[in-house]
Amino acid sequence: MDVRKIAKLAHLQISDEEVELYTPQMAAIVGYVEQLNELDTGDVEPMLGGLTAEGEATQAIREDEIRASLGQEAALSEAPSGVAGHFQVPKVL
Repeated sequence: MDVRKIAKLAHLQISDEEVELYTPQMAAIVGYVEQLNELDTGDVEPMLGGLTAEGEATQAIREDEIRASLGQEAALSEAPSGVAGHFQVPKVL
């Protein structure tokens, strides 16, 4: 595992000690995913967003309920920067 490369892609700064800590943890995660890939899923029915391939719901679906929301002013009060009622974020290109 190249922990430093993954940290760079995630824009994280990590120390040498953290690299030593995370390397075996990430290897264990990858090993677990490899185990999942070995499972026989031939008898498992495909699902699409909580629906079976036939369109049947697989979860209990609740009725929509109208509730009070946080509100624009309250949401923006915790933001580092807001302009004209919107969150202001750095330009990403």
